[in-house]
Amino acid sequence: MSSAASFSVWDYVVFSLMLVISAGIGVYYAFAGRGQSSSADFLVGGRSMTAVPVALSLTASFMSAITVLGTPVEVYQYGANFILICFSYVLMVAVSSEIFLPIFYRLGITSTYEYLEMRYNKVLRLFGTVLFIIQTVLYTGLVIYAPALALNQVTGIDLWGAVISTGVVCTLYCTLGGLKAVVWTDVFQVGIMLAGLLAVIVQSVLLQGGISTIISDSTQGGRLNLWE
Repeated sequence: MSSAASFSVWDYVVFSLMLVISAGIGVYYAFAGRGQSSSADFLVGGRSMTAVPVALSLTASFMSAITVLGTPVEVYQYGANFILICFSYVLMVAVSSEIFLPIFYRLGITSTYEYLEMRYNKVLRLFGTVLFIIQTVLYTGLVIYAPALALNQVTGIDLWGAVISTGVVCTLYCTLGGLKAVVWTDVFQVGIMLAGLLAVIVQSVLLQGGISTIISDSTQGGRLNLWE
């Protein structure tokens, strides 16, 4: 494998630190934090989390490996009309925040499935829960496999080794630290992801000789087909 397709020492340092810090956050909230005295503390953070870390955590949840690795490929293959999906996200956020969330908040429930039971019956709640579990298992498999495959390609790390190490660390901080550990780990990880994305953008602009060159190449290649 050529040096252009392999990790340097600093790459390994950053990767290792990310895993260690993520696990450390879970350990902190499990032992040093002393804030997991009840199920409410563990599952909903004692309902004391502020808006900014929760918002960043939600952002990290949507920025999976599928987003980071898959979206650039989608845009490269089919063009910029992929960005139209952002309009549906704006509508979804507005409707969810102004219609659904106030109802859930006033009822004091922790999931939409509780509402299904309150509004309809327990059978419908179980049906919705089972569907979500199936979808999550399939989705999680893809989310873990994608970065593991990328690591395998650039580092030579065994594919199953990457899958297991990622899964163990994520399970560790989720299990030990509860929601607070999940939220603050997401805050840390979204910072890493944004820094990486920014580095790629800056390096791309420098290599191509400016944003205008990139736009010109994209236009000539038919990639700015926003309304096609």
